[in-house]
Parts: sequence; structure tokens; C-alpha cells
Amino acid sequence: MDDKTIIAYYNARDEKAISHTQAQFGSYLTAIANRILSNIEDAKECVNDAIFRAWNSIPPACPDNLKIYLARIARNLALDRHDHNHAKRRGGNSILQPLDELSECLPSGDAQPDELAEQSALRDVISQYLATLSDENRRLFLQRYWYCCSISDLAENFNLSESTVKMRLLRMREALREHLGKEEWAV
Repeated sequence: MDDKTIIAYYNARDEKAISHTQAQFGSYLTAIANRILSNIEDAKECVNDAIFRAWNSIPPACPDNLKIYLARIARNLALDRHDHNHAKRRGGNSILQPLDELSECLPSGDAQPDELAEQSALRDVISQYLATLSDENRRLFLQRYWYCCSISDLAENFNLSESTVKMRLLRMREALREHLGKEEWAV
């Protein structure tokens, strides 16, 4: 089933939207949330919450790409759940390491890296930078900084050593910092 049909169900307030969304995107959204949370029950709950949020936001929202729209909601919910589960008083937080790495490249300020990426102009500049990368480096960058994959998982998935992955990511962050400087987004 295509996005337009599912969105039409949402617009008509037809509960088929929920079942079709779960069938079409459920495993994808669960994988995103589970990668962040490392807990399948919490991940499934985030997916249910993401579909509920989509139900409440469509209409008036009319996403061009339903998969990406739902992925953003599920990712943000998973990050929020992870923050809650791993607050300092509960023992620390390690999943945000990729965002901390990326924050070295982004403009300073009160906003967090994931909030800055929401801003249209910065998103466009980062998209321009990603378009300059090879397909493999672009996938490596996105899997680290969007899906929060660990270095060891990336090394295994890309058949590279961990040190090679770390070095490539470092070089890409440095190149992003330089690209942002040229676009007047200097840190």
C-alpha cells in the first residue's frame, strides 16, 4: 500500500490507517527504536506511541514521505525514552555519544544537535554536504549520527576495522565543520 492511501485513511479518521501503518512500517520503526533503546518492549511501545502521534497530527500534517515522517517521530520518542531511562541519577547515558561527536561540528548555542537539525537552513546545508560524500561514507555517516549505530556495529556492517570507521567518521566531521564554515554556520 502506498503512502497516499494510508494518509487518506488518516485524513478520513479511518482506523485502517493504524493497521496499515503497523503492517507497512512497524518492523522498520521498531528497528530504529530498538537500536537506540536496546529493549524490544520499550521499542514497541515507542512505535505504538509514534503511530498514535501520527494519528493525532494527520491531519493537519500531510507528510510527503510517511516512512521518514514516522521514523523521525519514533526516533525522537526513543531518544526521549532513553534519556529518561538513563538519566544521571539512573547511572549515566552512552547512546548520545554520536550526537555529542556531531555537536563538535554544529554551531554552538542552547539548542541540542538533534534540535538544530530540525531547522530548515541547517538541514539543507548538511544535506548539501552529504551529497558530496561517496555512497558508502554517506550511509556510514547517517547510520552513526541518525540511527546511533555503535562503532563496532558499523565496522561489522561495512566490513571495516573499528579504527577505520573511527577515522572516516572523524574526517567526515572535520569536512562537515569546514563545509559549515563556508556556509556561515561556523562553530
